[in-house]
Amino acid sequence: MIFKTKKDKKFAYIEAGEGDPVILLHGLMGGLSNFDDTVNYFAEKGFKVFVPVLPIYDLPVLNTNLTTIAKYVAKFIEEKVGRSSTIVGNSMGGHVGLILTLARPDLVTNLCLTGSSGLYEKSFGDSFPRKSDKEYIRKKTEEVFFDPKVATNELVEEVFAVVNDRMKGIKTVMLARSAIKHNMLNDLPKITIPVCLIWGKQDNVTPPEVAVDMHKSLPNSELFWIENCGHAAMMEKPAEFNDLLYSWLQKQKK
Repeated sequence: MIFKTKKDKKFAYIEAGEGDPVILLHGLMGGLSNFDDTVNYFAEKGFKVFVPVLPIYDLPVLNTNLTTIAKYVAKFIEEKVGRSSTIVGNSMGGHVGLILTLARPDLVTNLCLTGSSGLYEKSFGDSFPRKSDKEYIRKKTEEVFFDPKVATNELVEEVFAVVNDRMKGIKTVMLARSAIKHNMLNDLPKITIPVCLIWGKQDNVTPPEVAVDMHKSLPNSELFWIENCGHAAMMEKPAEFNDLLYSWLQKQKK
């Protein structure tokens, strides 16, 4: 199904289905299409699914950080969703979910993290030394996945466009640095809501030990592995990811 993005003065987002709200948060180099299968699956399973466009490139330079994005998501929940929700975040989106849960526990019922930053990750680094070299960008994009074919030409073109746009490139680096600085190790034990960790066993960006450490530090968490899967499980292994998350959410209702 092709989803139409709704837009108003404050927000752009996808909305589908009816039922308990699930909010999907994309990563730094990700977009709404990363969650296409998840939106379809949960809308058909009786959930109301929202995927907000995170204001990665729209914030003033001084406010380009994860805390500001978490505040944006809080406003989105208050104004568009209207009730406490399940938050599902990939990569930077998971990190935003952690910050939001700490700051506004009234808005988050359950939290699912997949390939989440928050402890440590391997990224592009502070710059893109060969940003005009499309094959280099292709290689870096392929490294995100276990199966390099998941890095389609369209996805590579999207990443290439971002890193070659000067202001977008600057803000991407700023947010990557913000993620590194905003280490959550001491905060994780304070998060007592149910947390589902779904991790690709071959994640090169936030390697498996990140998931293990998060699981140890989050008092009410469960950890699930997906084999032959990299950093974006909901893209690379959508059927397994969706089934794991759905089963876990059903358990939380009992």
